[in-house]
Amino acid sequence: MPDAPRQGGFGPSTSKPWSSKPYHHPAAAWGAARSVAQTLIREREIVKGSTTMLTMNHPVRGFDCPGCAWPDDKNVTLDICENGLKHVTWEMTHKRVDREFFAAHTVTELAGWNDFDLEDQGRLTEPMSYDAATDRYVPISWDDAFAMVGEELRALDTPNAAAFYTSGRLSNEATFLYQLWAREFGTNNVPDCSNMCHEASGRALTASIATGKGTVSLDDWDACTALFVLGVNAASNAPRMLTSLAHAVKRGAQVVHINPMPELAGTRTIVPHEIIQMATFQATDTSTMNVQVRPGGDLALIRGMAKAVFEAEDADPRGGALDHDFLERFTQGVDEYRALVDSASWAELSRQAGVSESQIRALAQIYLDSPRSIISWCLGVTQHEHGVDTVREFTNLLLLRGNIGREGAGPSPIRGHSNVQGNRTCGIDHRPGEDFLAALDAECGIVSPREPGLDTVNTIEGMNDGSVKVFVALGGNFVLAAPDTKYTAQGLRNCELTVQVSTKLNRSHLVHGRKALILPCLGRTERDEQASGLQGVSCEDAMSNVQLSMGKKKPASKHLLSEPAILGGMARATLPESTTPWEGYVADYDRIRDSMSRVLPGFGGFNRLVREPMGFRIPQAARERIFHTPSGRAEFSQAPVPNAIPDDADVLVLQTMRSHDQWNTTIYSSNDRYRGIKNLRELVFMNAADMRDRGLSEGSFVDIVATSKDGSRRSLTRYRAITYDLPVGAAAGYMPEMNALIGAADYSTQSDQPLMKNVLVRIVASS
Repeated sequence: MPDAPRQGGFGPSTSKPWSSKPYHHPAAAWGAARSVAQTLIREREIVKGSTTMLTMNHPVRGFDCPGCAWPDDKNVTLDICENGLKHVTWEMTHKRVDREFFAAHTVTELAGWNDFDLEDQGRLTEPMSYDAATDRYVPISWDDAFAMVGEELRALDTPNAAAFYTSGRLSNEATFLYQLWAREFGTNNVPDCSNMCHEASGRALTASIATGKGTVSLDDWDACTALFVLGVNAASNAPRMLTSLAHAVKRGAQVVHINPMPELAGTRTIVPHEIIQMATFQATDTSTMNVQVRPGGDLALIRGMAKAVFEAEDADPRGGALDHDFLERFTQGVDEYRALVDSASWAELSRQAGVSESQIRALAQIYLDSPRSIISWCLGVTQHEHGVDTVREFTNLLLLRGNIGREGAGPSPIRGHSNVQGNRTCGIDHRPGEDFLAALDAECGIVSPREPGLDTVNTIEGMNDGSVKVFVALGGNFVLAAPDTKYTAQGLRNCELTVQVSTKLNRSHLVHGRKALILPCLGRTERDEQASGLQGVSCEDAMSNVQLSMGKKKPASKHLLSEPAILGGMARATLPESTTPWEGYVADYDRIRDSMSRVLPGFGGFNRLVREPMGFRIPQAARERIFHTPSGRAEFSQAPVPNAIPDDADVLVLQTMRSHDQWNTTIYSSNDRYRGIKNLRELVFMNAADMRDRGLSEGSFVDIVATSKDGSRRSLTRYRAITYDLPVGAAAGYMPEMNALIGAADYSTQSDQPLMKNVLVRIVASS
């Protein structure tokens, strides 16, 4: 792992002067259009990239964007965004990483390259195997690659010595095969990127209303009268969400953004597909209020809103502050929750939230005045120690006024990667339920293991202590996505075999086990031809809609295989006596969907429904006010308000995040347009008062030292301090560069998620 600091961080190296100045234009608008045009020119994909816009996010006749999981809008012809087009163009590049490339470069040499340059070499073209004698990747046939995987897995003392990781772009069909392979092999070690992102949301919603997902649809977003958006940077992470925000404000809904770091998405936008507005520079507001909360102060803020709701009920019992009929018929624990809320003082709630009592009361009044309210959130909420309690508090507030199970109301987590929610629906879960396992066993004729498997954090620990010896990754860049970068890299190097199924070269190919395979797969945009003809795959968006994606472009190489084909090959080599029809599944994905329809609730008639023009929405009992909790009711939680303020005033709470010109660990440039940053990634955003207290000026070099839960320390040196509108005591910086500050012990005891939004640091001027 490179240690030398570069102002470009893990993005492209640059010697150009850095700058920081506010961005005054609307979100999206012509800035997004220019950025897309520059990307198309740089990648020499002007024609193909432009025509791609016409089929992107159009089910059945087109392909699903491999970027974010925002739902497709049936009313929008060009349902596209800047980052989605960059993501697709990055995949469609004309550049290739072939056997000649690997022959010319040792792994040691490539390990010294920056991460932008690695991915910028282009698409992988054929399977490669690491040759320790030459320190190079060399070509290997698909059959030999599959045989190597099978031999290494069968040689393990226990199936639990293997881990099968997936990123969020894996299709539903490939996901089903992946978890089937792992479970028939004998393990529930199926960690995924959700373990690092929305695990808290799933656990909280399951405990409260017995569904691991939000209950709302895009139609509900169009019908709500109040929308509370917490810990979300929509302009960069889900840009198509800007359309819904703008439309909500236009029709008179109250749209409140709550975030420690005010983001451009909470100001105004010009949506590029709205041609008249673009041509006339007519911006639309995307909020009616912005509230700056302390990092980790969301629970205290929401509890303050609940306190104001109860006070309004006491002041006017007939005023409708509470939905008594709903509470009596469908919930449990409201009296205990009321006692907890009453015991909290306004002074302490305000202090922990970092928001004044009057502002919390103003938020509560918006909620009280709204017939239909949605609470939406993302990683700014979940990547904290108390993320589960916070999400349950959102549900508590919604329950008070019956805002679950009716039009325009409910919880709405914003999922990041395109099919991360589908991965969980289709079986990627290290703690699977008995109903799912029983149905899987009955359909596939196997006996699945019942003991819980390893999640991401425990997989990294297992690789380091030697208990995990084989690591398979379907997509992603694990070493840069995970916390404690050096510890993760050390674990990967301890493995007997690492397998990376990828489209482009990345850091995780260079941090490998004793044996290592790079297996290149088709991209979402490419034609997938199997024995029965052209295949389509499905994805589930953040609002439980499942739609068919059909790639149409010529594959980047004739040697590429689809993800299902790669999985089928590895599974057969691992389980040569298996009666599972791996070859039949690969030949015709309809056969996979037929099996899925008999295993997964709500997937009956899968092959028919997924071919409908907009696919189908998976039914949810909670949406019908049927709550399959132990009590049969929606459950109020009674969590204490956590302390979000460090005991030592010298300690800052640092949050890691993406820049705008970045998708997960893929960094397109060293700019962050919406935050006004150019040519700089090795930075830390700070409040002006915190900078003055430390004797820092704009652009000063600083050292950042994080103290882990176990007392160990990690540091980054010579980062630049940049003034930004943050609460006193808060700081922020970019991942994956700052993942190095997050220790192996720094994970939530509630969700097991790494604490990527709650890193306790000291910042001092560099010596």
